[in-house]
Amino acid sequence: MRLPGRLALLRSTPLAARPPGRVRTGRAAARRGFSRGRLGGTMAEEAKKRAAFAAVDKHVQNNQVLGIGSGSTIVHAVQRLAERVKEENLTIVCIPTSFQARQLILQNGLTLSDLDRNPELDVAIDGADEVDSDLNLIKGGGKKSDSLGEQWKKGVPIEVIPMAYVPVTKALTKKFGGVVELRMAVNKAGPVVTDNGNFILDWKFDKVHEWREVNSAIKMIPGVVETGLFIDMAQRVYFGMEDGSVSVREKPPC
Repeated sequence: MRLPGRLALLRSTPLAARPPGRVRTGRAAARRGFSRGRLGGTMAEEAKKRAAFAAVDKHVQNNQVLGIGSGSTIVHAVQRLAERVKEENLTIVCIPTSFQARQLILQNGLTLSDLDRNPELDVAIDGADEVDSDLNLIKGGGKKSDSLGEQWKKGVPIEVIPMAYVPVTKALTKKFGGVVELRMAVNKAGPVVTDNGNFILDWKFDKVHEWREVNSAIKMIPGVVETGLFIDMAQRVYFGMEDGSVSVREKPPC
């Protein structure tokens, strides 16, 4: 049985290619999910921690620029990163992809930077919800599947500017089918608002797509800022296992 702690190695790309607060690029991305048993919470956190520690230990080196994402697994990754910086006297620069990431960097005494000073990165650690057999990922719970949508049923998150959420919703359903919902906040009235002041649409697709083409087409819809799809980026995924081990899935050869 696989528990949450999932880390994927992504191809290095310019950080500036994605807007601040929604950057999902680089070489490492954390994956997470939940075991629902009585002890599931503790076991899930241990699995996340194992995968996060394994990826940081394997891929973070001295004199690197790192992108730090958000989510529960990232907390463990930043914790291990801070330990290594202190123990090994590493020179590491961290660029946050969200407000949560910025706070984690500062709270752990790491060096904070931004896209202006460091437009490219060596490694980025972030979260995703589902991983398919080609290592395409959905951002946003940690599921291993042959095809996206097999286990993750909450859809693909799509960030849109507020004034465009209605026409984008119509364009998505017309072109690709499925159901699109505006993500609503839990502890306040109204929709969820991103760090950039935008809305989130959850597109619940009803069939398997050619994800590279669909991702490009969605980004061409006026009003779309970014999608929660990681396409052709991951090279390796780390899975925290129930027995305490960490397994790895490699990207299939072309």
